[in-house]
Amino acid sequence: MGYELIEQYFPNITDVQKEQFKALDGLYKEWNDKINVISRKDTENIYERHVLHSLCIARLVELNPGSSILDLGTGGGFPGIPMAILFPKTQFTLIDGTKKKIKVVSEIAEAIGLKNVRPKHLRAEDCTERFDFVITRAVASSDKLMNWSRRLIKKKQEHTLPNGIIALKGGDIEKETTLLGKREYHEIYPLRDLIDRELFEDKYILYIQW
Repeated sequence: MGYELIEQYFPNITDVQKEQFKALDGLYKEWNDKINVISRKDTENIYERHVLHSLCIARLVELNPGSSILDLGTGGGFPGIPMAILFPKTQFTLIDGTKKKIKVVSEIAEAIGLKNVRPKHLRAEDCTERFDFVITRAVASSDKLMNWSRRLIKKKQEHTLPNGIIALKGGDIEKETTLLGKREYHEIYPLRDLIDRELFEDKYILYIQW
C-alpha cells in the first residue's frame, strides 16, 4: 500500500503536507541504498509499516501549536518525521546516538522543507531540555525509557493527555508493564483500536505518566 493510505486515515491534510508525505517514499529508498536506516524488505511498504504506524500516535493525542516533543532514538526519523509533517506548528527534537542516522533525518527533513524538526546526534542521557511528550518506536524496554525520560518531561501541562511517554510497542505488552514501578501510571492502547489495519495486530501504544 502506498501514499493513499495516509489520505485515507488523515483526509484533512493540506496540499503541502500531501507533497511532503508523498516525497518520503523516494527519499527513504534513495537513502536506504546508501545507509541502511530501515529494513530493506520494508522499503516497498514504507507508508503502512513506518509512516502510518508512526501516525497512530496522532489518534491518541492532538498536539498543540508551540508544544515540544522529543523523539527518543529516532533511527531513520520515525515516528518524528511523519508526526512533524502532521503537526507543523509543534516543535520536534529527534535524537539518536548513531550519527549516520541523524544525517539521514537531517537530509530528509531539509529535502521536504520541514521547519519544525531539530535532528541531534545525542544520547538520551546527555539531553538537558524538557518536553511535553517523549515519543519512541521500538527503542528500549519500558523501565529504561522511564530512567531516560523522567527528567525530560515538563511539569506544566498543555494537553488533555497529561505529559509523559508515548511508546509504540509490539510483542509482550503485559511483560513491559511489569517493568514499571508503582509510581508510574500507564495505559495500553491497541493500535487496531486507533487505526484498524491487520498489520497493527499485536502492536500497541504504551502511555506512561507519573
